[in-house]
Amino acid sequence: MSRKSLLSQVDTGFLALLLLLSALGLTVLWSASHGAGGGVDPFAVRQLRWFALGIVALTVTASVDYRHLQNHAVGLYVGLLLLLAAVLVVGRVSMGAQRWLAMGPLRLQPSEFVKIGIAVLTAHLLSREVEPVPLGLRHLWLPAIAAALPAGLILLQPDLGTALLVTAVAGSIVLFHGIRRNVLLGLAGAAVMAAPAAWMLLKEYQKQRILTFLDPERDPLGAGYHIIQSKIAVGSGQFLGKGFLMGTQARLQFLPERHTDFIFSVLAEEWGFLGAFGVLALYGLLVLWGLDIAAKARDTFGRLLAVGVTSILFLHVAINVGMVTGCLPVVGVPLPLFSYGGSSVLTTYLCAGILINVRMRRFSRGL
Repeated sequence: MSRKSLLSQVDTGFLALLLLLSALGLTVLWSASHGAGGGVDPFAVRQLRWFALGIVALTVTASVDYRHLQNHAVGLYVGLLLLLAAVLVVGRVSMGAQRWLAMGPLRLQPSEFVKIGIAVLTAHLLSREVEPVPLGLRHLWLPAIAAALPAGLILLQPDLGTALLVTAVAGSIVLFHGIRRNVLLGLAGAAVMAAPAAWMLLKEYQKQRILTFLDPERDPLGAGYHIIQSKIAVGSGQFLGKGFLMGTQARLQFLPERHTDFIFSVLAEEWGFLGAFGVLALYGLLVLWGLDIAAKARDTFGRLLAVGVTSILFLHVAINVGMVTGCLPVVGVPLPLFSYGGSSVLTTYLCAGILINVRMRRFSRGL
């Protein structure tokens, strides 16, 4: 297929939806970083630069046939493992965690990109299977090991939320591809039985997060402060919200991490239930669009890859919103295109670039 023909296949609707969410995210971030005295932190300006870099990353990702990723899936995976190992040796420490690598003026979090890497590798491994689906246990050991290695390195940073996300992305692809019911029930039973041992392996602050999730009032000025203030912000927005730049929880700095993990609380306080529901509806449309791209992909690898990157977007939204509303423990998962952070922005745009790539080439046969 010629380059002109490929360009005519670009999904402009999906791209417009992505840019709309980016613009809304930048607007909320501007408000979240607006101080009580009228001063503005430079988060929104920096985020705009990351969006520009993200568009470049999306363009490059969409331009190269996604089937080349299948040929380099193992090399990409090994490279990401080496980056995770480098983080543990020379990574930047911030707020007690060692998760970032400094690359000149940029500070990147390799664990964010591992989610895409594990989606590529899992799709590659399962697309090679010649056995009819649903798959049995013997087909799952290699994807399980592939997910466990980076998850283990991420746990050492420590970053429990991202480690769980990496395994969840691989699990989403496996579930979509098909797994025997008895195997699924057996794995669920094994997870339940392993829960006590997993609890003993958690660090103390991670245990406190889970206990705080169950009872935020047990330490209202300490471990429970974040979620209590977040729920106050969400509830005080009521139906229509307090208005742009009028959120008192954010402007008076009662709400911690308001420009990163808890930015949805700022959105709910200022835009109310109506605005928050509208943004979630846009996210839902983005996810459904991604699943439609997966359903219409021309090969198994493309279909599973599209499911994997779509699951990354869905899991981030579901966990972040559940976290700030008290439905899930606080695990530090950003809200795509809204939370401040360059690695998160690039990961989201790379996922979008892959989806556009798969859509563009659904009629193409050659590499």
